[in-house]
This record gives sequence, structure tokens and C-alpha cells, in this order.
Amino acid sequence: MIEKIFIRQGLKKLELDDYLAKELDRAGFTKSEIMKTPLVTRIVVNVTRPGLAIGKSGSNIAQLTRTIEERFGIDNPQLEIKEIENAALDSQAVANKIKALIEKGFSWRSVIFKIVTEIKATGAPGLEILLSGKLAGKGGRKRKQRIAYGYMKKVGEQAKLVDRGAASAYPKVGAIGIKVSIVHPDTVFPDKVDIKEAIKKVEKLREEAEAKENPVETPKETSAETKEEVKETTEKTEAKEKASPKKETKEKEAVKKTEKKEKPKEEKAKKEVAPEAKEKKAEVKEEKPREKKAEVKEEPEAKETEKKEVKDEEKKDNAKDSPIESKRKLDAEPPIVPQEQNPHGASGE
Repeated sequence: MIEKIFIRQGLKKLELDDYLAKELDRAGFTKSEIMKTPLVTRIVVNVTRPGLAIGKSGSNIAQLTRTIEERFGIDNPQLEIKEIENAALDSQAVANKIKALIEKGFSWRSVIFKIVTEIKATGAPGLEILLSGKLAGKGGRKRKQRIAYGYMKKVGEQAKLVDRGAASAYPKVGAIGIKVSIVHPDTVFPDKVDIKEAIKKVEKLREEAEAKENPVETPKETSAETKEEVKETTEKTEAKEKASPKKETKEKEAVKKTEKKEKPKEEKAKKEVAPEAKEKKAEVKEEKPREKKAEVKEEPEAKETEKKEVKDEEKKDNAKDSPIESKRKLDAEPPIVPQEQNPHGASGE
């Protein structure tokens, strides 16, 4: 019967895992994988501390390969040590850690609190730890404790996507069973798929496939003659660019020489012009205060004359209006005496 062959292979695998777990307990053994090839049977061993599994210059591996070949009857076994990158996301490694700490005498509450915080820090969306046994201490009854966090699948085909591990601790009080279930950050459950994103991905894949089937036509290769012409033109342009900086340097030198010659002439002209400008400025400054003084003198004289004219006009107006002054003037004037007329027109002596 073919079924018996598969059962024997499964039992052999379990015996091998038990043997490796005892031998590599300190190295943090979690699981093994057997891959058969025509020449060699490769056994991949997952370990948290690979240095302890290898030993000094591979002595530990050599001993394990010999015993595996003799005890389990595996032809040409070849051990390959694989390090677990993130031990906090490996359920079996976590279960072994809880077991070791409880057996050392630590409280199960503090141990699990610490491990849950570590797993949360890695970004795992779901976690479940089940403890059953003598949790109450000496004299207490056995009981079960469940610690859960996030999203977890327990039934159906999707439950196979969850990483599960188990261990059993044996402290002085009594046995404690440990079960750990962790959902890795990379796992995507079918009921959590976003339809819009899935459609976009399918459309992108279709566009890429169409682009491969109908590639864009590339321009035809140029002939040898056109290539030679392009080379000649490029060489000419490079030669011109090399020659142009030399010409520019010569022109700059000529400009600098002319500027040097013109500078002393400009300085002499400025020196000659400077005294004349100073004299003109001094004359202008002298004329301005004189004009100001004359204007200041003329202004008070004009004001005095205006005041006198105003006073005279006021006096005249007052004299015309007052009747008393008119009488006084009449009284003050001498009386007019009529003169005798001489018939002869002249006075005779």
C-alpha cells in the first residue's frame, strides 16, 4: 500500500525533529525541512543562534550528519544551518522562549506581557497565546488562560496561513501547555482583499503584456556615410570650441591693456576739472547769502511804508466824518475881508 510509505516517511520526520530539538536545544531549533536530490538529501535546519549549532570549525555539524546517516538510514545527508531573521514572528521560537522562562521560575504573566509587546512591535496583525495547566501555583487547580490581540483565523482553508507553534513547560508546581498562533504582516486573507486595488493590478498586468506584444518601432540604423558625416561635424565643433577660448583670452588681454592706458588720462582730466568745479561752487555759495541778506533788508522797509500809508488813510477818513473838527477848522480859518476896488485900476500916491 502506498499509504504506508507516506506514514513511514512522516514518522521518520518526527523522530528526526525530536533528535535535532534535543541536540540543538541551546541553539534555538524550531523546525527542519528535508529535500531529496539525485545525489544528496539536503536537510535545512532553522535555528535562532547558528553559531552554537555549527560549533568549532563545523565539528557539531559533522557529528550530527554521521548520527543521522546511521540512525535514520538517510543516504548522503547534508546539513544546512539557516538563521531565523525575526525570532519574534516565529511561533515555535516564541513557544520555546516562554517554556524556558517559566521553567526558570519567572511568573507567566510577566513573561507573556513582555512577549506580546515584542510581537506587537514587529507589526503582526494578529496574535493568540493559550496556556493551560497549573497556573494558580501550589495547591491551586489547573485552569486555562487565553491572551489574544488583533485578527485571527481559526477555521477553514485560511487557517493554514497562520503560523502555529506548541511547547510544554515542566516547572516544580506542575506541567503547563503552551500554544502560540501568529499572523505575519505579509499574509493577506481572501476576505480582506480590496477589489479596486486588485482590478488596478490586473489592468497594469494587461498593459504590460500588450506593450510586450506590440513594442514601439525603433528608428532604422543610420548608414556608414551618415555616421562619418556626424563624426566630422562633431570634430569640427570640438575644434572650434577649443579655439574659441584662446581668442576670447586674447580679446580680454587687449581690452585690459586699453583700460590701463585710458585710466591715467581720465585721472588727469578729473584732477584738472576738480579745482575749477570747486571755485564755481564757492562763488555760488557766496552769491546765495548776499541775495538772502538783501531780501531780508528790503522786506522790513516795505512793511513800514505800508503801515504809514494805512495810518494816513485812516486819519483822512476820521477827519471827513467828524462835524466837530469841521467846525474847528472853520473857526480857525481867518475871515475873508472884502477889498475896495479902485475905479482907476491903480493906487495913486
